[in-house]
Amino acid sequence: MTATERREEIMRIMVARREESMQVLARELGVTDRTIRNDILVLTGSYPLETVRGNGGGVRLDKSYHPYRNTMSRQQTETILNLKDRVSEEEWTVLEQLIREHSHWALDLDK
Repeated sequence: MTATERREEIMRIMVARREESMQVLARELGVTDRTIRNDILVLTGSYPLETVRGNGGGVRLDKSYHPYRNTMSRQQTETILNLKDRVSEEEWTVLEQLIREHSHWALDLDK
């Protein structure tokens, strides 16, 4: 695994977990704590990561950072909205959640 691939994996882990210890990251990625610290140092230049020292310390990703939000196009959003009358209530709940999480085009889903 290259350094770039490892850093991408660190960010995937951080987006999912929001915080983790350097030791756990090092163990999962098969590298030293020092390598993870260096990777985090590089990543803090591009991502809102914060390191915390001491007991319970590690690395944290800012609560406001959500890289997968607002990625749905207007056409994708409208296509899903057009399915509302064709799916069950349970399925619509899932689709509505996807729109709320991934689209800024659907400002008012209650219409």
